[in-house]
Amino acid sequence: MQTDINEGMLETRLVRVRGRVQGIGYREACVHRAHELGVTGWVRNRMDESIEAMLQGSPKQLADMCAWLSEGMSAALVEELEVTEVQPPFARFDSFERLPTE
Repeated sequence: MQTDINEGMLETRLVRVRGRVQGIGYREACVHRAHELGVTGWVRNRMDESIEAMLQGSPKQLADMCAWLSEGMSAALVEELEVTEVQPPFARFDSFERLPTE
C-alpha cells in the first residue's frame, strides 16, 4: 500500500456516486483503485442504487480517487458525483474495504 498521508494533510470526504454503478463490479474496482492510491475508508451500495464512499487521504490522493470515481470504470455511467468534506475530528481508517449495502 502506498503511503502519502501526513498528519497535517489528512482529509476525509464522503462521496455519493449516482448513475449506473451497481451490479457491474464498481465497488470491487473502487477497492482496488483505493489500494493503488493509498486511500483509506470504505465503499458500499445504497438502497437507492447509488454508491457511497468514505475516503481518507492527502488532497492529491482524494482528487485522484474522485477523478477515478467519476470516469475510471468504463462499464459505469456516472451521472452525478456529490462530494462532501468531513470536518475534523474524524475517525482514522487503516484500510479501504467494501461494506454491506445500507
